[in-house]
Formats: sequence, C-alpha cells, structure tokens
Amino acid sequence: MLRRHRRSGYLVQHRMIDWSRMGNILWLASYPKSGNTWLRAFLANLVVDQSTPLKPNELSEYGEAEASAERYTEVSGRPSTTLAAEELAALRLQVHALIAQRAQGTRLVKTHNFNGSFQGHPLVNWQVTAGAIYVVRNPLDVAVSMTHHFGVTVDAAVDRLGDDRVVSINDTALASDFICSWSTHVKSWADMAERVPGKIIVLRYEDLLERPAKNFAKAAKLIGLGKDKARVARAIAHARFQTLSALEKKHGFVETVDEKTNFFRRGCANQWREALNRDQVERIVHDHREQMLRFRYMPAGY
Repeated sequence: MLRRHRRSGYLVQHRMIDWSRMGNILWLASYPKSGNTWLRAFLANLVVDQSTPLKPNELSEYGEAEASAERYTEVSGRPSTTLAAEELAALRLQVHALIAQRAQGTRLVKTHNFNGSFQGHPLVNWQVTAGAIYVVRNPLDVAVSMTHHFGVTVDAAVDRLGDDRVVSINDTALASDFICSWSTHVKSWADMAERVPGKIIVLRYEDLLERPAKNFAKAAKLIGLGKDKARVARAIAHARFQTLSALEKKHGFVETVDEKTNFFRRGCANQWREALNRDQVERIVHDHREQMLRFRYMPAGY
C-alpha cells in the first residue's frame, strides 16, 4: 500500500558517477504496477534456462527486493518496523553495500525507489551498482492497475500518481520505498539512462507486450545472456501473463495482496479507455504531460 509522507524531502540527484569502479547490483526499477515482476519473471527464467517455467514463489531465488525488511533490521539492530522514514532512508546505502558484498556475481535487485535522495540521504548506492533496467508504463494504465492491486478508487489512484510525498508502508515484509509522483519517478531514472547509455536501459511496458523478442532481448543483453535467441524465446514464453496467471492460481504467490485478487491479472495495454472517465484522463494528462509526451503516452486530442 502507498501512503503520503507529511513532507516530501525529496531531491532528484544529478551526480557524476565513476562507472569504472562499479559493483555487482543490477537494479530492476519501476514505479509500482509498471511491470517489474513481469521483468523479474523473464530474467529469472532466462537465468535458470529450464524446460518448464518457474513458479511465482521461485522468482525470489534469482534476485531480491531492495526493501526486504530483514536487511534493515540487520543493519540497524532494531526491528525495521520501528524505524521512521528518515531512518530507513539513511540506511539505504549500507543495505545496498551488504547486498553487493554477499552476492555471488551479478545480483538482480528490485526497487521502487525513485533515483534521488530523501532528507539528504541518497536512495541508490551507485558505488555498488553495475547497471539498471527501468520499466515505464502508461500512467493511465498504471492508475487502473493500482485500483485492483491496492484496493483504492480511480480518483485516489490519480491523486497518488501526482503526489511527490508518496512512500509505501513500512511493514514486517518490506521497508518503505520512496516513490514520489509518477513523473518525478520516471524522469529521475530516464534522465540517468540518457547520461549513461549502455549502463541503464529504459523499456516501455507496451513495447514488451507488442514486440517481446526485440525488447526483452535488450534486458538479456545487459546481463550477458542475449546471444542465445532460443534461450531468450523460451524465457519469454515462460513469462507470458497467461502462464504466470495459471501458475499463480495453482501454486499461489507471496506478493498477492489477498486471496481474492490475482497479482497477474490481465497484462495488457489501454485498459484505461474503459476504466477512466474524461475528467480522470484530463487530470493525469495535466499532471504528467511532459513525461507522457517523452514516452509517447499522450492520448489523441490532448
């Protein structure tokens, strides 16, 4: 669940990074409900390269969540649920360093943090980073997906998309992610990708749907597994939404919010056309015009 912090305290960083002294974390980054788990399913199946698809609960064996509560408990020496947002932000670089230290080779690490700082504390440790894959999705569809996953109204989802104070809740499973608005989040990662081409790539969710072979191959290439086209095709097939949904129904998935809501629901584009009214579309366009134009998400007539 997402919530609002009483004050934002966010700062988008434009830091010079020495890429000759990088570590071994490969970030899988996105605004919530933009395809991060789908990307992780593809990469996990690509890495394991077996004839049958991995079950949803097996995905965590081939990567981890940056916000895993146990890391913050270990580093702080206190239950992570007792830590304030500022304290969690202050621990970020230490937690990332710990993940990198314990990794065997490149480690795939999921994050929903925006690429900046909170109360002066950087949220991404670039000194232990090898690169990043950022997935961006049309905010009109993100709003729809949020209503199903978080159990909020469309209007509440639209509000949160435009709110720079948004953080996720701090619970026993995951420490808070510092998310900001959709535009701030997308801009922070996309700008970095433009400054360091080849180290950070941006994938549009819609392109993964329309041309999976071409676009998932970009992610495979970044982790050094892009040459075997048959292997890439097999991983794409294992990560199809129909496959993931069927596996979730049969075996369950720990990331499902409740028993009545499937995590892998539809996995398609332009759901907003049926789910949003004109006022809701206009609000999203008003709040996010610049980044929507940047990623070709502007609906006709706006």
